[in-house]
Amino acid sequence: MNSRLPTTVAVFIALIGWLFVASLSSAQTGSLQHSPAEVVKRYLALDHKGARLDALSVSSVASYTTWDEEPTWGHIVVTRDFVVAEQYRQWEVIDSLEVVIPVTFQVLGSVYMETAGFVQGAETEEIRFRVKAVKNRWRIVEPMFPPHVGQKRMVNVVREAWLKETDQAKRDRLGSLQDELRKAK
Repeated sequence: MNSRLPTTVAVFIALIGWLFVASLSSAQTGSLQHSPAEVVKRYLALDHKGARLDALSVSSVASYTTWDEEPTWGHIVVTRDFVVAEQYRQWEVIDSLEVVIPVTFQVLGSVYMETAGFVQGAETEEIRFRVKAVKNRWRIVEPMFPPHVGQKRMVNVVREAWLKETDQAKRDRLGSLQDELRKAK
């Protein structure tokens, strides 16, 4: 009999327990009593709304990760939606305190900040999130990836930039970008 079998069974029983814990609203974010997939879902929901796009809102996602600062990204991935694998059978279980959770994104393309350009490229992208228990909380330890912002929010971000811009040539480019983003499918 395989000597790893009892350990594997224990890990899966622990993971099943996390999935059946009572409402998340009664506990703090990232509690080990909850599924690690909840941390990934909450982090990505904020990212989808553009929380990583400005310094004031970056702090709202900091409690979900182990890194202190976001690098300056040259582009933003524009998405339609994302799906987090919620069932432990879909995860790679490293041990009872570390898992890798796949997430599938419906990507529409990328916005390049320097040129205010949009490169359309509809595809399905999978990113695997390594989630680990750190100081009694689930935290995303990797990957550090460019913001994945929802289409509607990205249109609004560009519109805000267009309203603030005083240079007519840049305003024209932002207006075109806004149109491109609205039409992306």
